[in-house]
Amino acid sequence: MCSARRVDHGDLTARAVIRDQALRLFAEHGPDAVSLRRVAAAAGVSPGLVAHHFGSWAGLRQAVDAHVAGLFDELFATIDEVDWHSPTVAASFAAVLLAQLPPDSPVPAYLRRLLLSGDTAGHALFARWYALTGQVLGQLAAAGILRTASDPQVLAAFLMVNDLAVLLLRDHLTAGLGVDPLSPDGAARWAQTVIAVYRDGIFIPPPPTSREDR
Repeated sequence: MCSARRVDHGDLTARAVIRDQALRLFAEHGPDAVSLRRVAAAAGVSPGLVAHHFGSWAGLRQAVDAHVAGLFDELFATIDEVDWHSPTVAASFAAVLLAQLPPDSPVPAYLRRLLLSGDTAGHALFARWYALTGQVLGQLAAAGILRTASDPQVLAAFLMVNDLAVLLLRDHLTAGLGVDPLSPDGAARWAQTVIAVYRDGIFIPPPPTSREDR
């Protein structure tokens, strides 16, 4: 895997506790199914304190989305620490990024909800992910680590399809494979086949044509 640090703010203020409980509930049930009162109960505070810190349910949702987006940017900011020759990295940028989160983090599940919801936060996050992927690929090509692509935009989109398929289908893939594809063991197993497909393809080439067959 990579040597990048895990993200750990140690942020235990009342506001952060409320926000983190809202994130967990939003990831489990979807934002629209979670009331401000339910968040307050999970955080062990009064609804009035939630309103004091966030103003309203909409303000709380906005704070959660901003926190996830900021955390996502922070994960990408550690990209310089990544070992780009690691097989796991070649298989999935998502595995590199999300491996920096605690194993029980609700962020991956909430990312899935954001990206599938069609709301503004999901569209903004996708656009940010796509732009950052393109930037990283450009940096790697300039450093001689990555082959220069004839169509960098499609390459970035292709890698995002691979990343998002693993993220969005994570639960189904875990059930089918018997291992979480974004866990260290699962990512290593995933990488082995992905890299072989990238390198060799999946089709057996036809036998060479002899002169007699022409």
